Amino acid sequence: MKKTRIILGDDHLLLAEAIKNLLESDYDVVGTFSDPELLLEQAFSMEPDVAILDVHMPKQNGLSVARHLKNILPNIRIILLTVDDRLETVSDGFRNGASGYVLKTSAASELLFAIREVLRGGYYASPRLTADLVGASARSFKKMRFNNELTARQKEVLQLLGEGYSMKQIANTLNITQRTVAFHKYSMMEQLEITSTAQLITYALQNGLTGSGSQ
Repeated sequence: MKKTRIILGDDHLLLAEAIKNLLESDYDVVGTFSDPELLLEQAFSMEPDVAILDVHMPKQNGLSVARHLKNILPNIRIILLTVDDRLETVSDGFRNGASGYVLKTSAASELLFAIREVLRGGYYASPRLTADLVGASARSFKKMRFNNELTARQKEVLQLLGEGYSMKQIANTLNITQRTVAFHKYSMMEQLEITSTAQLITYALQNGLTGSGSQ
């Protein structure tokens, strides 16, 4: 049975050699590159099934290499192997064609699992990253859900704040106490993770909660 063909792109030669030694018992490592431009030049002729790339390489980073590789070899599976755990880099990696994102601090077995997963057509990210991604998604969902659940009174307070009313003026307009206005204001700031009145007013403007845009 023909072995899966893998190419490696990493300018840390000792690490690249260690990865090659790890994979060679199960896979055919057909090329190891420290120069991403050379990798792109030779990739097509090597017919790789999988590319394992460092994100941060000289001349071209792994995100750019991933994008170009997918243009050259649309069926290739790409795994980014890096120390970069920033969520924006993870997102950029998948947007640029990667199917896997593995941290170099992970156990070697995790890379082997990621290879098997992407070869099946799936996607893989190190568990620490997925926990962070879920947390970020939950925070975003919390903000969206709160906007959908604003009460009529909260919308009124937010609308008047957005129109420049003071808390005293809002209290007089709505026939409630200033303490009640403050309660609504600071409750919204806490739930929206907003730290200033200016940010709250900006939020009202962006979400159509002022003037004729209010509901």
